[in-house]
Amino acid sequence: MTTPESDQRREAIIADVTARLRAGATPERAEKEKAYLKSDLDFLGAGVPAIRGAAKTVHRQHRDCSHDDLLRLVETLWGSRVHELRMTAVVLLDLYRDRLSSADLGWLRRLIRESQTWALVDGLAVPVVGSLVDRFPDEVNGELAGWARDDDFWVRRASMLAYLPGLRRGHGDFHRFAALADPMLEEREFFIRKAIGWVLREAGKRNPEQVVAWLEPRLDRASGLTIREAVKYLPDSDRERLRRRRPR
Repeated sequence: MTTPESDQRREAIIADVTARLRAGATPERAEKEKAYLKSDLDFLGAGVPAIRGAAKTVHRQHRDCSHDDLLRLVETLWGSRVHELRMTAVVLLDLYRDRLSSADLGWLRRLIRESQTWALVDGLAVPVVGSLVDRFPDEVNGELAGWARDDDFWVRRASMLAYLPGLRRGHGDFHRFAALADPMLEEREFFIRKAIGWVLREAGKRNPEQVVAWLEPRLDRASGLTIREAVKYLPDSDRERLRRRRPR
């Protein structure tokens, strides 16, 4: 339940964030970023350092932010349809990730579906949903299996990227990721192909043998983009063998 005090606090936070973003914004950057991301959102023209700085200020000044207050703040920022305010919301979810639980996955799925750009999707999928994979694996793994079959390719992309943080550290669940990625190998969507290759690339830094063993029998199904990404940091002998064996 909201109160007049909590509403006023939220409005003050958003006003401060907006002022901080506008202070370093330029119309030229706004135009360039909007064109680059092919977005129908509004753009202030603030850079990523300013966005992260504004979010960190909120986090530093409001350590007591509750789960419900966080969700209401994020919803208000998200509803603005201003790219930089949505980006601030994504960074705040990362900074306050300990407030979230597996019960928030449906809500996060909606934000991912509404994002419609890697610039927002990846920030939600990797650190935010990724942290839930670490903390609530039993609940989250089943949910992500459903995401991997979603009609929206951004949700499918997020289902795989959520396993990236653990695999980067060398203790993630490669088999779970691989089970989601395998049916998507032959998709033509660039952002799906790129995501599979990205996760394989990072996993290969820690466990190259595992990546090679999974990828080698699938070379005839994986796209060139996926393979190029996946082999970047593999040992030279493995990388060259996979490249030679890939069907032309």
